[in-house]
Amino acid sequence: MNIKNTITLILIFSSIIFSNNVHAERIKDISSFAGVRTNQLLGYGLVVGLDGTGDQTSQTPFTIQSLKSFLKQYGVTIPPDINPQLKNVAAVTVHAELLPFAKPGQNIDITVSSLGNAKSLRGGSLLLTPLRGIDGQVYAIAQGNLVVGGLGVQGSDGSSISINIPSAGRIPNGATVERAVPSPFASSDELYLNLHAADFTTAKRVQMRINKHFKQNIAYAVDAVTVKIVAPFEQVSRVSFIADLENIELIPGEAAAKVIINSRTGTVVIGSNVSVSPAAVTHGSLAVTITSDPLVSQPNELSLGETVVVDRTNIEVEQESNRMFVFGPSVTLNEIVNAINQVGAAPGDLVAILEALKQAGALRAELVII
Repeated sequence: MNIKNTITLILIFSSIIFSNNVHAERIKDISSFAGVRTNQLLGYGLVVGLDGTGDQTSQTPFTIQSLKSFLKQYGVTIPPDINPQLKNVAAVTVHAELLPFAKPGQNIDITVSSLGNAKSLRGGSLLLTPLRGIDGQVYAIAQGNLVVGGLGVQGSDGSSISINIPSAGRIPNGATVERAVPSPFASSDELYLNLHAADFTTAKRVQMRINKHFKQNIAYAVDAVTVKIVAPFEQVSRVSFIADLENIELIPGEAAAKVIINSRTGTVVIGSNVSVSPAAVTHGSLAVTITSDPLVSQPNELSLGETVVVDRTNIEVEQESNRMFVFGPSVTLNEIVNAINQVGAAPGDLVAILEALKQAGALRAELVII
């Protein structure tokens, strides 16, 4: 498939997507409640039991420091001037996401990544590691055997092969929640619904649909993102109220007219509201060809000249005969797609055409190049 056909398929596919009728969406799919969010946790620990693929302690002194601190807690003291040369220990970072309303005693998945120069964490076990939040408090405790999807093998002559990333792994249900994150969900008289995409029209429609559904004025659009809702204070009633509210359906406001261009891959997505005012566009280029033909020049008879070879230069100029096309008023998306495809524009040329239309004031859309 050549570049022209690729662009054609992309443009036609985008036109099909945006030409479909707009369907109603649930409030839970286009928004979220303030305070109902995940929280990132981070910890530092040691992975032991590796098969000679751990940190090279001569290059990662912090691994030795961590090991000495760990052993000291259990009454084992290593002299300061002695640094064990271990190959089965690796210093790692542990991170996880604490889900909304997670309670003490629940388990969460964790990801373990090598911090030093360990070649692989396969077969290792993570030692007891506290996971802290941004406030420095411990919210979970992690420990367990790693599941590593990657594979790394090295020969005695230095040759090696690696599949995926063996220096990182996961532990399903590897951390136990020790502390719950306070949430304003149950302590505030008002709830705030935040839209995923800022749009005044959508915020107004959310307000109107909620008030119509509950037959009272309990929702107020604060701005293009936030809708304030007066909810029941009793927690049981509030849960039922939110369960009913988040399944209310409405038609969101149409997005602003945009043309998205990925200049690296040639991907072009044109929104349904894009229009072009009257404009004329042509696309063509000059092809200059220079050739050299050798000629033999011979002297006349009885002359003292010599036979020589000379070059004759030919210059040819060709111009593509691409026709100019004209955009009339209120051009549709399909007409834009067909017109651009007629000139056989490559990705770079397509970007140039759209930029020129934008600079001329004919493209009624925001041009976004990524």
